[in-house]
Amino acid sequence: MKYEIRFSGSGGQGVITASVILGAAAALYDGKKVIQSQSYGPEARGGATKADVIIADEKIFYPKARRIDYLVSLTQKAADKFVNTVKEGGTIIIDGDFVDLPDSPNYRLLRLPLTSNTLAKFNRLTTLNIVSLGAFIEASKLVSAESVKRAVAEHSPAGFEEMNLASFDLGRELARTVAG
Repeated sequence: MKYEIRFSGSGGQGVITASVILGAAAALYDGKKVIQSQSYGPEARGGATKADVIIADEKIFYPKARRIDYLVSLTQKAADKFVNTVKEGGTIIIDGDFVDLPDSPNYRLLRLPLTSNTLAKFNRLTTLNIVSLGAFIEASKLVSAESVKRAVAEHSPAGFEEMNLASFDLGRELARTVAG
């Protein structure tokens, strides 16, 4: 089993952090083989940015994601840029507050009100990336929630562990509500 995951959004939204946490959880706590990469350059200053994680049971022979199984998009620009990288039968999770994609028989689409729920619960968007990570984990079940919680806590700045863990749980709940 090998899965390619892409977190996408705008520079500064924390998509790289979300991918690092996912990679750490999969490798350190679930014993998977993992490669994580991200884009730098002009994308990091407001354009569509991406961070990829490849998770596998066996050795990974090519380090770049090419056929995305799961795409998480927090902005329209990122969704438009990366929707065609999702392989047939893949899953796309979008922030339904700001992103619109058409339904398609080629992919499973989850429209989640990520921004509005993050703002309603925390009165800030600094944990939107962790909310999206929680939604991804609930939708994919590729990495155990307990492993990701452990990685979230370890990668949180001092004093923000509880808020980040609550953000992760919020994302999981949103995915359960929409997918269930």
